[in-house]
Amino acid sequence: MSVAIITGASVGLGAEFIKFIPKVYPEIDEYWVIARRTEKLEALKEQYPDKNVVPLPYDLSKEETYEEFHDYLKEKKPDVKLLINNAGVGDLCDFATADYHKQMLQCNLNVRGLTVVTNLVLKYMKENSAVVNVASIASFVPNANMAVYCSTKAYVLSFSRAVRFELKKRKINVLAVCPGPMSTEFIDVANITGRSKTFETLPYCNPSDVAYKSLKAAKKGKGVYTNKVFYKFYRVLARIVPHRWLMYLSKT
Repeated sequence: MSVAIITGASVGLGAEFIKFIPKVYPEIDEYWVIARRTEKLEALKEQYPDKNVVPLPYDLSKEETYEEFHDYLKEKKPDVKLLINNAGVGDLCDFATADYHKQMLQCNLNVRGLTVVTNLVLKYMKENSAVVNVASIASFVPNANMAVYCSTKAYVLSFSRAVRFELKKRKINVLAVCPGPMSTEFIDVANITGRSKTFETLPYCNPSDVAYKSLKAAKKGKGVYTNKVFYKFYRVLARIVPHRWLMYLSKT
């Protein structure tokens, strides 16, 4: 039985992935959905009565979660065809005066959570499977006022590339997804709504489009996927223009 594991699955982009997995990976039989809010996961399961959805209410910001997930994997011994690391959080702030709890949460969830989940799950993945790590256009250039968030996403991009190289011999692909802003819960949770002219003027990406095209890119063996021509150009620009200059444009 083939399994897909999706973190941050209860809302937003995570929930969109579930819609499109059957179109790109029809061989997957079971969906393990991970998020901290049990009621959201149960609602997700009810939304897809035709799918075998397994809610796993884990809070990936807490260390004890990983032992619990590790034990669950050892018990079930799943054949994982697809791992989607979508769980993440941001915070628009002045770093020097920011709440340290929020900064620590970003590191714990965006970096530690993604890293440990990937490490645990890879032991149950075979050839022609894929890992999809949700990074961001913020991974291309450091962003003032989102210093920790963009740094964690730069880690995700670098980590994805390195692990992808390691896994070539196992024929397991790793894709880093680098979308622009989307109208999801993330914007409110990150304290961005009404506080950033940059976010108000940037073109927004459609979560459904990002999910579907990311899955297709993963299956094709791509290493990085960026939605919209505007952000593809920004990605190229970040390779050739000094970051100290681009930071004036990317300031949130």
